[in-house]
Amino acid sequence: MEKYSQFRDRGSGIAPFFPVPTHPSGVSFPFHFFLFVCRLPILLTVALSYFTFLQWLSIGSLGKKACLWLILGVPGVWWIDLQIDGVKKGQVSSGYEHHHPTRLPQPFSVIASSYTSPIDSIYLAAIFDPIFTASYPSTRLVHRISLFQALLRAFSTPQTHPPPNAPLTELATLMAAHPKRIVVIFPECTTTNGRGILPFSQSLLAAPPTAKIFPVSLRYTPGDITTPVPRSYLTFLWNLLSKPTHCIRVRIAESVYNTSKTTPISKSSYTTNFLDTLQAEDLASSSSETLPSSDDGDSLGSEERKVLDRVAEALARLGRVKRVGLGVREKADFVKAWSRPRKR
Repeated sequence: MEKYSQFRDRGSGIAPFFPVPTHPSGVSFPFHFFLFVCRLPILLTVALSYFTFLQWLSIGSLGKKACLWLILGVPGVWWIDLQIDGVKKGQVSSGYEHHHPTRLPQPFSVIASSYTSPIDSIYLAAIFDPIFTASYPSTRLVHRISLFQALLRAFSTPQTHPPPNAPLTELATLMAAHPKRIVVIFPECTTTNGRGILPFSQSLLAAPPTAKIFPVSLRYTPGDITTPVPRSYLTFLWNLLSKPTHCIRVRIAESVYNTSKTTPISKSSYTTNFLDTLQAEDLASSSSETLPSSDDGDSLGSEERKVLDRVAEALARLGRVKRVGLGVREKADFVKAWSRPRKR
């Protein structure tokens, strides 16, 4: 693995793009194979039925969520460990969300979610029925996508730029057009193995200043159903369907506001001095671990950097991981190296 050492974070040694090893089945292989053979046709039937015609029928939000929970239930994804910042476990299980809804994402709010597996999108859709978007490190605009497209993106190669002719829009514009919906953003722009938080896209900075941004961390046990390597369809299906059960560890942080839009910084010869210039240079020389992904994006002000840092630090804390300096471009290089013929 020495040839892949460049794809480890220099500060922490974390490798966020390596696939999580699967525990050998051993003598349990016949049982795991039996589960896989039995579940595969059921999962394909349910998933194809939903994405081909059920989602277009007038079955209501509850009907769609029931179908999505059925998709999750077939492979045994029914253990959900939910914790909300500032709320005790007992209060969550006793229906806390009905008494204190401000702790959970509500209409006209943003979910900044971790991105490790196709299950992320299905779970979020089953709970919140949100609008999904795709972010890119080269622009602050977002691309509205469907749930099925969000699933496929978990298996796709990392993209630093949006596809040609992609219908891009500002996050604030999208939310204004759908004020009764929640919007999901995957600010890391690509999937990881859940062991680190990548630099963020700047798309979160287009959120309205009055909208709440909820960092949401999703982690899995076993962790081998993550898809950091593109096109790992068969490996994902085997790891998903051959295990008796899976647990999702869901953590929701307190909301963050986009304060960069409420306190714009304007500089002129009358309002800046030499010390201000030195402070700005110090901020610009921060380590890559704290910088958002901005290959071709706009330069960041100090308040904009603070907003992204607050969300990223919350995701790292919720997932009990560290932030890393590797981004979408590094993952694209990793995928090229990983795809070459090699001896692992």
